[in-house]
Amino acid sequence: MIRLSQRLQTIAKEVPAGSRLADIGSDHALLPSFLAQQGIITGGVAGEVNEGPRDAAVRQVRAAGLSKKIDVRLGDGLAVLEPGEVDVVTIAGMGGVLIASILEEGKAKLMGVGRLILQPNVGEPAVRQWLLDNGWVLIREQILEEDGKRYEVLTAVTAEQADRTNEDVYRPQELRPGLTADRELLLKLGPYLIREASPVWHDKWRDEVKKLEMIHARLGQSELEASREKQAEIRREIEGIEEVLAACTPKDKPSSH
Repeated sequence: MIRLSQRLQTIAKEVPAGSRLADIGSDHALLPSFLAQQGIITGGVAGEVNEGPRDAAVRQVRAAGLSKKIDVRLGDGLAVLEPGEVDVVTIAGMGGVLIASILEEGKAKLMGVGRLILQPNVGEPAVRQWLLDNGWVLIREQILEEDGKRYEVLTAVTAEQADRTNEDVYRPQELRPGLTADRELLLKLGPYLIREASPVWHDKWRDEVKKLEMIHARLGQSELEASREKQAEIRREIEGIEEVLAACTPKDKPSSH
């Protein structure tokens, strides 16, 4: 029986029973193999852009006796699909800008797809922005920590399948009197994550502040006017994040570190 990491388990739970799944950048086809073994998906496509990972995925699928259910294909992004072939697409473990570009370039292949489950390693705002720009409705966000890394899992559905609109999702949120999170801030910090304000989310943004402080300090060593302007911009960004963190107290048990 295939065992999944916590990150992949979180993604697996977002796949509805009876789905036909495409997992793009499939990493040994672990996710579709697990879901097929569990009887959750009726069939799947595992897409890989390089031959080495493709061959590893083929071996995994064959070893699990799933060659009739999972088709491993070589190709770039959504190019491995025919329109209408699947109804759920997962893309996990790459940068948000890359995920957004894969979706943009493969838009024609999303015909018939009702759900996207996306797990960017960095650059989550780029993914949220693409979903918003293309009429997909973000219905859930999850953040988890595993082996010292933090991951966000974003689940989106078509407007027809959603029980809310993007207007609802990105409506400005009052965090405390005098402090409102506007659309730009919600795209950056996550409209659901900001409301939940979990310890993992707090830890992530505290670490982001530390990185920004280091950049701010480096810029302070420069004589250039452009560096001064950038430094002021970063200071405003730091203060904005700190204000939000102070207003959104962790709703869960205290963090372990």
